[in-house]
Order: sequence, then structure tokens, then C-alpha cells
Amino acid sequence: MTNEKRSSFTGKLGFVLAAAGSAVGLGNIWRFPYLAAKYGGGIFLLVYIVLAVTLGFALMTAEIAIGRKTGLSAIEAFKKLNKKFSFVGWLAALVPVIILPYYSVIGGWVMKYLFAFVSDGGHAAAADDYFGGFITQADEPAIWFLLFIGVTALIVLCGVEKGIEKVSRFMMPVLVILSIIIAIYSVCMPGALDGVLYYILPDFSKFSATTVLAAMGQLFYSMSLAMGIMITYGSYMKKDVNLESAVGQIEIFDTGVAFLAGLMIIPAVFVFSGGTPEALGKGPSLMFVTLPKVFETMWGGQIVGVAFFLLVLFAALTSSISLMETVVSIVCDKCKINRNLSCLIVFVASLILGFLSIFGYSIWSSFTIIGLQFLDFFDFISNSVLMPFVAFFTCIFVGYVLKPQSLIEEVELSSKFKRKALFTFVIKYLAPICIVLILISSVLDTLGIFKI
Repeated sequence: MTNEKRSSFTGKLGFVLAAAGSAVGLGNIWRFPYLAAKYGGGIFLLVYIVLAVTLGFALMTAEIAIGRKTGLSAIEAFKKLNKKFSFVGWLAALVPVIILPYYSVIGGWVMKYLFAFVSDGGHAAAADDYFGGFITQADEPAIWFLLFIGVTALIVLCGVEKGIEKVSRFMMPVLVILSIIIAIYSVCMPGALDGVLYYILPDFSKFSATTVLAAMGQLFYSMSLAMGIMITYGSYMKKDVNLESAVGQIEIFDTGVAFLAGLMIIPAVFVFSGGTPEALGKGPSLMFVTLPKVFETMWGGQIVGVAFFLLVLFAALTSSISLMETVVSIVCDKCKINRNLSCLIVFVASLILGFLSIFGYSIWSSFTIIGLQFLDFFDFISNSVLMPFVAFFTCIFVGYVLKPQSLIEEVELSSKFKRKALFTFVIKYLAPICIVLILISSVLDTLGIFKI
């Protein structure tokens, strides 16, 4: 596959919507609210925004610039720039290979909940044992997984311009509109003001190192960093597109949707659960277990529930599309085969790994790795180990081997790089330190040695 034949986005808007679609996913709507609720509300939000405009900006700029500079996906991009660092590309490529199958399993769960609200108003989903009863089955989660990953594969098969860009142009505006509507509904409920204040006003007495570490970990998960996605999308970016401006707009989309998700969920928890530490500390189950109960007690709860899970489905799809596209692009570049065959190979491989995650909660539930079910183990390896490693070595490569000036020149092909001093400082000094802290704390937390 030559660079001349490589697909591309039609322009800046197509690139921004597709890249923002990748960044905006379950990390924003499912993960961000429960972390914000758990780690102090407003102070977590403030720390996350500061990290997004510094650490997130620098890493995303570097990855997109590497992709556009080389016109290649992660493995070949690092190999072209410096063969000694080609291992970084391989590690980056491995991340979406691991994430796509289990992410699609969770996407299937979202489809199931959307169907539950459409079919019976979500009354069954509000039961205490509904979520556990569903995921511990072997057959029904497999059906919803197949449906979700099938839709993803179909969109990717259509290509960059006719598939990914076209779908993103539709789904991203709808996603934002739905987010705003549901957030307004949530904050206008009687008793929601306490939740709004908890969420938007920083309480510096709640600031701690664990808050910073949790926000940094969320940054990688939410902004699709260190998994080869932004390098792949950058390789489809035209040279005349303003790269710095595009990164800024992606950050606004990503952080804006995460902020709205918090406004949807946290005030509702205060209204229906009183904002107790137990309610705010529900963690990952907040969306699947707590929210259906909230929707059931609302006036018009079925409509709100359908709208919410439709929103989550759109967010999950935009991210799964980017994950699959990244893997497909890597297979095309490495194996020199056409896009259709690459899609088929990736689809089949994802099915195999996805069924492991499904059966890990049902027929193989007694089998664990370091005490984790298959899905949780895949999540730990990809998010807590591989992604920090990839980000760290990317910073070392750009900061001390390739040199920041090389990517600054790539950015300045289309416009003046206004934040190049910030970019250089973060890549060379701030980011490596932060990433090492994330890696150490995440591993110790998972092994139960140190809890964040």
C-alpha cells in the first residue's frame, strides 16, 4: 500500500469530527462521571481540564503530527522515523487489538439497555439483579456483541470518507445535542442544585495525589492517546489542515461531552440518592445499575432513558470505529493487502477475543488471571500497562531522539504553532514524569498493594 493511494479526510471538519468521535466514547459518558463523583466533583473537573490543555494537548499533537508526517499507521510510522523505536509502534498497535473486542462487548451491553428502555420502559433494567443476571449469561451478551461489532465493521468497510467521516458527521452533532438536552433535564430536577454545585465548584480540601492520578488515567482513556489511533487518523490528514487548531477543537469536543455527562449523572444521583458517599462511590456500575433506577422514578423516564442510552451507543460506536480502523490500517500497511480482506481478518480476530470476555463472566467465570476476569484483565493490560508505556516512549522519542522541532515543523506546514513552547516543555519534561506515576500507581492499585 503506497502513500499515494492512501485514503484521506475531505478536510478539517471531517478530520475533527472523526477524531473527536474517537475521543468521545464510553470513557466520557460512562467513566468520567463516576470518577468525578468519587474524587471530589469540582476539584476533579478542574484538575482534568488543566491536564487536558497541557498533557493531553502535547501528546495528541505529537501523535497526529507523526501520522501526518509519515502518512503511515503506528508500526510503519515509528519504523520510518527511527528503526530502533519501531517497538513503540508495535506496542501502540497492540493496544487497540486488545481493547476493540472487550470494548465491543460493553457496546453490546449498551445496546441491550437501549432495547430494554424501548421495549418496556426500562422497568426490568431497574431491578437490582438485572445487570448481573444479564452479563453472567453466555448467549444473550454474545448476540448483542455480534450486533455491535457487526455495525462497527460495516462502517469501517465503507472506508475513511464514505464510512467513518460520513457517520461521524451525523453522530457527533446528534451526540452533542442529546447531551445538552439530557443535562438540562437533569439539572432542572428539584433538588439537583446541590449536585450541580458539588460538580462545578472545586473544593480544594478534597485535592490529593490520587485525584491527580485518577484524572491523568482518565485523560489517556478518554482522548484515545497512546493506542495508535491519532497516528492513524493523522496519516489521513491533509497537509493544509491547521493541525494545532484541529487538536484544540478535538479537546473542546472531548472535554465538553465529558462535562455534560457529569451534569447528566451527578445531579441525578443527588436527587435520588441524596449525594451520599456510598451513592457517589458506586464506581463503574453507576451507569448500568444506578441510572435505570433514576430513570424509572422520573416523569417521562422512558423517553429520557432511551435518549440517554442512544447517546451512549453513538459514543461507543464512534470509538469502536476508530479502534477497528486503526487495526485495519495496520494490517493493510504491514501485510500489503486490500482493505476488505483486512477488515475480515480484524473482524474474525475480534470475535475470538470478544467471546473470551463474554464467557469470562459466565461459563469460564471460575478462571481468572491475577484475580481478574478476562475483560478486566484485558482492560488492565491495555489501559494500565501498555498505554503508559507507549506514551512514555513516545515522549522520549519525540523529546530526545526525533527532537520536538521536527514535529513543530510539521505543524507549521499549515499555520503558525502558537503553543510550541508548551508542547516542547510538556513532551520533554512534564509528560514523562506524569506517565511514570500513572503506570506505577495503576499497577499497584490493581494488585491491591496501593489503592487510589
